[in-house]
Amino acid sequence: MKLGFLFPGQGSQSIGMGQDLYEKYDLVKEVYEKVKDLTKIDIANISFCGSEEELNQTKHTQLAILTMSLAILEILKKNDIKAEVTSGLSLGEYSALIHSGAIAFEEGVKLVQKRGEYMQELVPEGEWLMAAIMGMDEKQVEEVCQKVTKGFVVPANYNTIGQIAISGEKEAVEQAEVIAKELGAKKVRILKTVGPFHTEKLIKASDKLREELEQVMIHDFKIPVVKNLDGTIYSKEQDIKDILAKHIVSPVRFSKSLQTMLDMGIDTFVEIGPRKNFIWICEKNIY
Repeated sequence: MKLGFLFPGQGSQSIGMGQDLYEKYDLVKEVYEKVKDLTKIDIANISFCGSEEELNQTKHTQLAILTMSLAILEILKKNDIKAEVTSGLSLGEYSALIHSGAIAFEEGVKLVQKRGEYMQELVPEGEWLMAAIMGMDEKQVEEVCQKVTKGFVVPANYNTIGQIAISGEKEAVEQAEVIAKELGAKKVRILKTVGPFHTEKLIKASDKLREELEQVMIHDFKIPVVKNLDGTIYSKEQDIKDILAKHIVSPVRFSKSLQTMLDMGIDTFVEIGPRKNFIWICEKNIY
């Protein structure tokens, strides 16, 4: 069995996430306390007892998901459960990079705190939505977006074959939903996000994050990480800081990341994050 870890992104959060682990494991409490000390945000209280409105604020969501993912990793580490390679969807890539050793825990937590703040505070004026379209391939979803006449909308997350998220202005996304269903989409689901993530509209947030990234030290990778930008494996020779700055305004190519892991021989995938953890036993022909 060859094991791969997957880390989810924003939209997977829910009130109470991680509380059972927090109450059961001292290791988990220690992670939450470290994050609180670093950020001055009681992310445990927000995750376990806060309102959905508070948790769904991008500045809290990203920190909450990262913290829970890092806490679960401590449990796996204690039980000597290791991955051959990792990847994360959008925000989840930071969990993967911290786990790999490329970014130190302290710097990674502070970086995600700033990332969440910028992606919340530097959203352009207007109403924005993201939606996942199920049952259409990449070209079909791109055609749906091109047919929209009521504003800006583009493909943002190429999650897997048959599931692609779009991002843009509220009215444009709603029109895209209608068009997609007319053209045969099986389902369209509005996501729990509040900005035009992974589009050119967040260029100001990308620029501000780039400034923060200049202060971060990149270390050697102890575990390979497949990046969202193009589905290839990170190397220290690459400009990782530039890649992470572009990350905010570029589509997520997660389906390519999964294919790369499958090509490496990964046959068991474990998702590490807010949802009930599960294992995918994958054959190469799935993707």
